[in-house]
Amino acid sequence: MPAQRTTFLFLTFAWRTYKKLISYLVQRFLSIGLSLLGVSLLVFFMVHLIPGDAALAILGERATEEALVELRKDMGLDKPLYYQYAKFLWDIVQLDFGRSFKTKQPVIDEIKRYFPATVELTFAAMTFSILFGIAAGIIAAVYRGRFWDYVSMSTSLAGISMPIFWLGLMLILLFSYFVPILPSTGRLDVVLDLDVPSRTGFYLIDTLLAGNFAAFRNAIAHLILPAITLGTIPLAIIARMTRSSLLEVLNQPYITTAYAKGLSQWTVISKHAMKNSMVPILTIIGLEVGYLMGGAILTEHIFSWPGLGSWLRASVEARDVRAVQGGVLFVATVFMLVNLTVDLLYAYFDPRIRVGDESK
Repeated sequence: MPAQRTTFLFLTFAWRTYKKLISYLVQRFLSIGLSLLGVSLLVFFMVHLIPGDAALAILGERATEEALVELRKDMGLDKPLYYQYAKFLWDIVQLDFGRSFKTKQPVIDEIKRYFPATVELTFAAMTFSILFGIAAGIIAAVYRGRFWDYVSMSTSLAGISMPIFWLGLMLILLFSYFVPILPSTGRLDVVLDLDVPSRTGFYLIDTLLAGNFAAFRNAIAHLILPAITLGTIPLAIIARMTRSSLLEVLNQPYITTAYAKGLSQWTVISKHAMKNSMVPILTIIGLEVGYLMGGAILTEHIFSWPGLGSWLRASVEARDVRAVQGGVLFVATVFMLVNLTVDLLYAYFDPRIRVGDESK
């Protein structure tokens, strides 16, 4: 009884203290649930609208009619669409994405296998784009209308304009062919890969856990070119947003007051201006993380990166219905959770914003 009373008192205290936050989270998770329902409906019917016979695409043109009928029955294609969709939803509620018809493995296991590679690439690309993008935006804002401003913004415009496939091929040509200093395919050299046991799926972590620093350096080297390729467009967007947001803040009266108190330019920008200009920058970063997580297909294909994008592309080509449905729904869930995390960070960077305050 004392333990139950303590738990009850703790829950009562938490509710009274964080009532607004809990209410906001409940609303957001309900919204995410409805959005995922819409995504499931969209991806289910889009996959079934693809021309051709999924069973024939999986078994090949030489498959017998008996084998095709058996596979269609196994895939549930012999049932009405509403029945297939209802069963698909019921399986998703139970966190069962089914089995891949191509590999015969559970789809959730396939996602666990390929997702770490995509996360690692996305993290490296976003680290590159955030560091250089915010730095370029600050330089452009501080030196507004001067040489460095024009250089930063011209470079950002070029970054947005360059197609990913072209940039990736040019980087491979330059740094893997003409000046062969960086690898262009895979996540790790085959020889080193055999010496690194897979514990987390993240090669940077696994190599450190194994104490193999040569493999760690090799994994970083494999990340550089695809990370630069994938991070160039987000870098350009973040740089332009940082410049715009920082210029707006630098025109505020409290910034003039800070300069009047004798604070250095670096102190004013780092402690006053940047914190108050981070809200729109966070929005862009959150959106870009979600986009990169599910949109790295071209980059992964160019650099033979075994991630979720490459797996989804191969699943679409093979008409692997369950893999496509499960993969897209998983990416959509990650995208929405990233946006929720960004919304929760708003309250820290802007005290005028309160979680759950619809006036924001």
